[in-house]
Amino acid sequence: ILNRCGRQRFSFTRTMSGPGRTHKLSLAKTSTVRDLRTTGGRGPGLILEAGNVTGPESSSRTASPVQALLERLHERHVGDMSGEVASYIPELATADPAWFGISMVTADGSIYEVGESRHEFTIQSISKPLTFALALETAGDDVVREHVDVEPSGEAFNSITLQPGTGRPLNPMVNAGAIATTSLIEPLGFERPIDRILNEYSAFAGRDLGIDEEVFSSENDTGHRNRAIAYLLKNSEVV
Repeated sequence: ILNRCGRQRFSFTRTMSGPGRTHKLSLAKTSTVRDLRTTGGRGPGLILEAGNVTGPESSSRTASPVQALLERLHERHVGDMSGEVASYIPELATADPAWFGISMVTADGSIYEVGESRHEFTIQSISKPLTFALALETAGDDVVREHVDVEPSGEAFNSITLQPGTGRPLNPMVNAGAIATTSLIEPLGFERPIDRILNEYSAFAGRDLGIDEEVFSSENDTGHRNRAIAYLLKNSEVV
């Protein structure tokens, strides 16, 4: 995954232990979830960290053409300062645009990394498919489809557009759809729905995830558009 901090990005970490090796893969935080990253791994063996390899296979990994390719790509693009960091959430505007990392995970679980691939960040809208999956697991396809459709919107992720006649969001990947799917999550043994959501996200990640309080506060102070969408959904009895 090629990422530059301050933009929407996706990170998942899972520790997999096997004979003679331990792999740490990178996957997911919500729009306000911070990766509670730990160092090292569980058990003996190979540990891959930010492109540096230690353990019994380090010489072969260091000489890997995949690692060499990522390093060349990083060197080629690290100086590209075009574009801007996200500023619609004030806290995201503080990100350093020079942060740049590349991470690649192969089908057999090998990890190749270079740059700031281990820098913590919130994943923003990448949380939406995870929430949609949890809603499907919680309520089932028929109930979820009563609250959100699966049609392309052709509009911005934060557009205030609902389906004519039904008032449903067009799909779960726009903000309106994400609000609708989140409303379907029941605590089921947890004190609050957010506690269950964090628990399920942590299951995806393979470790505990938490709330980035600075980003949460920043979004809460400025999220008027999302609140407007939520009221429209309530008026349509979608939430």
